[in-house]
Amino acid sequence: MTPTLSPTVPLKDSVLGASRRASDFLLSQQRRDGHWCALLTADTTLESDYILFQLWLYPPVNGVWNPETRTQVDRAARSILSRQLPDGGFNIYDNGPSEVSASVKAYTALKLAGYPASDKKMLALRRCILDLGGVQSANSYTKVNLSLFGLYPRDCCPSIPPEIMLMPGKLLYQMSAWTRTIIVSLAIVHAHNPQRPVPKGFNLEELHLPGKSYEFAADDSWLTWRKAFVHSDKILKLWENYGFARIRRSAIRKCEHWMVERFKYSDGLGAIYPPMMYAVMALDVLGYPANHAVRVEALRQFNNLMCDTQDKFFIQPCYSPIWDTAIAAYALAEAGETPAARLASATDWMIGKEIRRTGDWSVKRPSTEPSGWAFEYNNEHYPDIDDTAMVLLAFSSAQGSNSQKQRASTARAVNWLLDMQGRDGGWAAFDVDNNWQFLNNVPFADHNAMLDPNCADITGRVLEAVVAHGVGQDHPAVRQGVAWLERNQESDGSWYGRWGVAYIYGTCFALRGMAAAGEDNHEPHIQRANEWLRSIQNADGGWGESCASYDNGIYTEAHSTPSQTAWALMGLIAGGDTYSSSVLNGIRYLVKTQRPDGNWDEDLSTGTGFPKVFYLNYHNYRISFPLIALAAFSKHSETERA
Repeated sequence: MTPTLSPTVPLKDSVLGASRRASDFLLSQQRRDGHWCALLTADTTLESDYILFQLWLYPPVNGVWNPETRTQVDRAARSILSRQLPDGGFNIYDNGPSEVSASVKAYTALKLAGYPASDKKMLALRRCILDLGGVQSANSYTKVNLSLFGLYPRDCCPSIPPEIMLMPGKLLYQMSAWTRTIIVSLAIVHAHNPQRPVPKGFNLEELHLPGKSYEFAADDSWLTWRKAFVHSDKILKLWENYGFARIRRSAIRKCEHWMVERFKYSDGLGAIYPPMMYAVMALDVLGYPANHAVRVEALRQFNNLMCDTQDKFFIQPCYSPIWDTAIAAYALAEAGETPAARLASATDWMIGKEIRRTGDWSVKRPSTEPSGWAFEYNNEHYPDIDDTAMVLLAFSSAQGSNSQKQRASTARAVNWLLDMQGRDGGWAAFDVDNNWQFLNNVPFADHNAMLDPNCADITGRVLEAVVAHGVGQDHPAVRQGVAWLERNQESDGSWYGRWGVAYIYGTCFALRGMAAAGEDNHEPHIQRANEWLRSIQNADGGWGESCASYDNGIYTEAHSTPSQTAWALMGLIAGGDTYSSSVLNGIRYLVKTQRPDGNWDEDLSTGTGFPKVFYLNYHNYRISFPLIALAAFSKHSETERA
């Protein structure tokens, strides 16, 4: 039975009951060693790539897969088909429209799995792809993947030269951390130009839109960065054919060394899906035998991302244990209903995951003492600024069993965060000043994640975290962070959220950061943000936002979700609005939509991987963030009554 709001029960009591149910549910998900790790899911491109990867690993003999691979391919294909849209295509976020790259990948995977082009569902999928511009309109990584099997012209794919490792100015480190791991491994593969076998007669000719060019798009201006990079790609292709083999061999060796070094202390290269797959391919073209320990471990880590049960098959893009644990521990501590021992076990687990080795970030901060936390279980080359800030927020409310050890870990992490502030005052995810905008014009940069820019959501969370641990509100880093947020507020009063969907997320954490920094909530920029949040509230009292906000460059409405409603409430309360009708109606929405078991249902993608390209469903967002919002409401209500 769904909880209901009774007119005879005061709202504070309803909130307390909802908070207790949510706390109980969240505690039921805690692992024995104290941590949380909820499902992290995405779109069908992961299962589609998985089938293509099986073709790389275990090519069919005389058109027949080996039995074990056949079983896995069939399960992946059924998982893909279960998400086909009415128009025949596949989307990249829940309730979104068909997208060409996801649809091309799905078609390829399904055809490899044995679905004939004449199948009714395949015909609908083909029509959808052609309506979207054909395979020529797919993104660069889709084309590169297909080219490895001769399914797309290699000359029409962007060059990914291993010589990037030889470029001056440490060019590689001006790209985002995730781009680094992708292109270094893929450059090795690309340089060897493998043409892996496909079943006899297999091709994708029916997906090529007649009359559409295969050329990279370049604007008509006489000289732009885009045009320069497109012309440079032609030069690189000449180099591939006529360049010095000795230089290329040296570049490949450097890529190999870089990649293998980053296998250490990590659950796979970058501990995320695309580079983990490309790393296995790279080892193969480099000549590592299938039984080589490095190659065996790389494939094992990739296969660990697979969720294969009796009724489900899907691939997770990575695991999110530190992020999930930090948010859950903070939420439970704020709610105040959790036994200290349960919070202590979570805190101890996080303390044990502090990173004490230098990573890629130290290229720009060589004198900074290592600290911080990754997103995944083990990814020590890439501590995450956002995760580190969230862990520190959990530490501000939850105590471990060894206070001295916790204080030392906290002090190191605070100093690390302060040193990772950008020149302009903001914070990014993994790196400092990773903002060479012209790199977005590189032909293989259409995954929309070439850079790691400073963003409002991380900047606000870092401000909240460092102030919670004693950094003064008048500290230069805090003032510069606030100034960055003020400069980057949108004209409508919102903030763009890079890692959550989208403007609601950014506005929430910008407001929380400024509140922690001591900003007066009567300031115009705070009031404008509050008014914007109130103006987009749905009629049912909740808030929702579509991933289409990224495509449109402005907030795009959607039906209410528990996580986005929680973010709006958290932002309003931080902005000083603790008891308006908007806040009360938002709280009522959370109470009345809570399930009997204490959790909430959520059917939209609210996490962001790469804006416009890849979105995420964090399955604990729907429980942890509403609990934080309910706790914030209760805390401020008690303060006002006092």
